[in-house]
Amino acid sequence: MTSRPPLVLTVAGSDSGGGAGIQADLKAMLALGVHGMSVLTAVTAQNSRGVQGVWELPEEAVRAQYRAVVDDIGVQAVKTGMLASAALVETVAELLADTGAPVVVDPVGVSKHGDPLLAESALDSVRRALLPRATVATPNLDEVTQLTGVHVVHESDMRVAAEAILSYGPRWALIKGGHLPTGREAVDLLTDGSEEHWLRAPRHDNRHTHGTGCTLASAVASGLAKGLPVPEAVREAKEYVTGAIGAGFALGAGIGPVDHGWRFRD
Repeated sequence: MTSRPPLVLTVAGSDSGGGAGIQADLKAMLALGVHGMSVLTAVTAQNSRGVQGVWELPEEAVRAQYRAVVDDIGVQAVKTGMLASAALVETVAELLADTGAPVVVDPVGVSKHGDPLLAESALDSVRRALLPRATVATPNLDEVTQLTGVHVVHESDMRVAAEAILSYGPRWALIKGGHLPTGREAVDLLTDGSEEHWLRAPRHDNRHTHGTGCTLASAVASGLAKGLPVPEAVREAKEYVTGAIGAGFALGAGIGPVDHGWRFRD
């Protein structure tokens, strides 16, 4: 009998265009050799040009999906993405409290196209209830500003951003510097407040980067489910995402997705 792969659960919204959200998470998990499972929090009408509509699921639907998976199958890591509202953030934080598995929180605030995916009223719930549950929090620079008020302009500002995110209680903060306007490298900072790991990769000249954040968080969760220490899980995730960005492809009339299956085609 074939041995069972590690089990990872994503709690996030769907992307009908297939580039981000639940769809990106499950593709990344498959590519990285883990079994992906899902709790759907919201349905979006979305394509390469943006988000045309968002419909949140009821709290009881989110709770029922989560319990169905965790109580029967179990999990070795959980990744959270789009949670949309304060009520859903509070519900998911409550569910995570007794799960006993590493949690990667991607505090999704806006889409690649600038469309809001988290209500302003939910920010306090993210800070107070969700981030303290995180083994690793993975905000991009816009999300850092949204959550903490810190504006990262230079690479050196990333330390200040990390300190601000860590003050809300995650064990590790991964500050993603891909939106920094300068340099030939995409620079991220991983820290727990004492250890620092700077992760650098060539910056690809490719506009088709839809789903980058979802994919990175899912890749980190996949590494944690395999038993890797946080720094190693993040390093492997960065390598995987860098390749996926380099292989990103045009889709529709706007911004295309990263290629989750790039290693199968390389």
